[in-house]
Amino acid sequence: MIGLYRPGTSVVHRAPAELKLLVLAVAAVTLVVVRTPLAVGVAAVLVVGAGLLADLSPRELGRQVWPLRWVVLVLVPVQWWTSGWRAALVVVGTMLVLVAAAGLVTVTTRTTALLDLFERLLAPLRRFGVEPERVSLLLALTIRAVPVLVGTLADVRDARRARGLERSPRALLVPVVVRTMRHADRLGEALVARGVDD
Repeated sequence: MIGLYRPGTSVVHRAPAELKLLVLAVAAVTLVVVRTPLAVGVAAVLVVGAGLLADLSPRELGRQVWPLRWVVLVLVPVQWWTSGWRAALVVVGTMLVLVAAAGLVTVTTRTTALLDLFERLLAPLRRFGVEPERVSLLLALTIRAVPVLVGTLADVRDARRARGLERSPRALLVPVVVRTMRHADRLGEALVARGVDD
């Protein structure tokens, strides 16, 4: 869902991470407070415009929200039935726009820049026992785990299809869990070898 950094020289790429996260936060608060189809539409146009400005194709922008398709298919009828079409449009539209905007931030911002920013933001909490470096490491590992898990799922799904077991949940879940645990073990060993063991 959330893409990995793609190098570029656009204005969006060159904008500081602080500014991008501030704009994302303001957009999120605005959409949650205003809650109108017009606000969602304007936000969607701005996100698409920023994506095009960053030299991303419409397909790449769509890839950021494509994993939400099943959520949308369930959420739209439920919202429409319980609150009307305007509520459905606002709720689903807000979710899609914010996910696309967050994806745009990660696609156009180096992970190291984001982690450095989080370290600086968390620095005042050091007096309360928070270690910004460890939190930053945790965020880095989490970000790295997403493509690893997606790749594992794709590999297992292909292997299951090749064996003719497309309908077997066990043929999908067991290998995914086993491979994920192996990855976690290797990661833990690497952290211990580097002295991050407590």
